[in-house]
Amino acid sequence: MTSDTNLSPQDALKKAVAQAAVDYTLSKIDDTSIVGIGTGSTANFFIDLLAEHKAKVAGTVASSEASADRLKQHGIPVYDLNAVDEVTIYVDGADETNSHLELIKGGGAALTREKITAAVAKEFLCIADGSKWVDNLGGFPLPVEVIPMARSHVARELAKLGGDPVYREGVITDNGNVIIDVHHLHPISPVRELEEKINNITGVVTNGLFALRPADALMLGTEGGVKTIYPKN
Repeated sequence: MTSDTNLSPQDALKKAVAQAAVDYTLSKIDDTSIVGIGTGSTANFFIDLLAEHKAKVAGTVASSEASADRLKQHGIPVYDLNAVDEVTIYVDGADETNSHLELIKGGGAALTREKITAAVAKEFLCIADGSKWVDNLGGFPLPVEVIPMARSHVARELAKLGGDPVYREGVITDNGNVIIDVHHLHPISPVRELEEKINNITGVVTNGLFALRPADALMLGTEGGVKTIYPKN
């Protein structure tokens, strides 16, 4: 791992929050527990730091092939989600989070597997640096995973919802699908309603709003230290 002296200020915050998440995860698991691992730069810090305690981890499930490969490189067992009975805790980052711990995810194109893993997990811990905290979701373009043959149809339907859909060229998800990023939806409200509307468009696999299943807790890396935040009612 890159030494702390070579980290950018933002990466230093990501590493600090990842370390706090590792400590929290170790307090939650035993030698039979399966840990869900997300995708992205903050999740990568988590994987690298978790590797120092791999003897305490019975196994993991990963939300992307990239994360699975990184875990395997550290000698941490990775299982297919269908092969495990339970995921004790799922740790993943976010592109945006609000005070209700509703999220936008999918910048790394792994949103479908991330959403599935979050649905299975007993606890979903989101880890992020302070730049991801927003009052209203939608500043970050909303990723939507789409069956390739439905791309044009889905784009037209997304435009009817007020967004500006842009095909993410050159990106194929681990599921063999494409990504449409929806711009100019800010502010997204009510979030759950839009999540359901987009998911109901024929040809959509899922979208990057995590509101029907938000995070249970958020560890946010800030200049003042790591803050643990729970959903606002």
